[in-house]
Amino acid sequence: MMLLFLDVDGPLIPFGAADHAYPVHDGPPVAVVEHPLLTRVDPALGHRLAALGCELVWATTWMDEANAVLAPWLGLPALPVVRWPDEDGPPGPPHWKTRPLVTWAAGRAFVWVDDEIGEADRAWVAVHHPGPALLHRVDHRYGLTEADFRVLEEWLAAR
Repeated sequence: MMLLFLDVDGPLIPFGAADHAYPVHDGPPVAVVEHPLLTRVDPALGHRLAALGCELVWATTWMDEANAVLAPWLGLPALPVVRWPDEDGPPGPPHWKTRPLVTWAAGRAFVWVDDEIGEADRAWVAVHHPGPALLHRVDHRYGLTEADFRVLEEWLAAR
């Protein structure tokens, strides 16, 4: 099964758009006071992500908190969590997540959904990862959109 590495801030929790108000979604009761932007997460994204047929993996600094707070909000089971190395990696580019995600994938095909992916990451993965990989950058101002899901679905269908 294809891996899908999922970042939280930006892809799931949009922020920074000056041109529109963010929708507020109702979801399961969780500690929203501790996470004031959580209501920006559309709970329907959980179903959309699960329907992609990938093994979903949290690739976020939220770490285990993603399972405690976001998974129930999204209607997802607890997901594996990428454990980031304690030591600093070589200075970037690429992004500090790139090397650990390639290590985690261990040659398996993967999709990485994040708002900080750049060309240096794509170039590094192309050289250091033997399997197919889609590094999909999401606009942090809007989070995952229908256009993003079309890109993911088309890429996955071609595999």
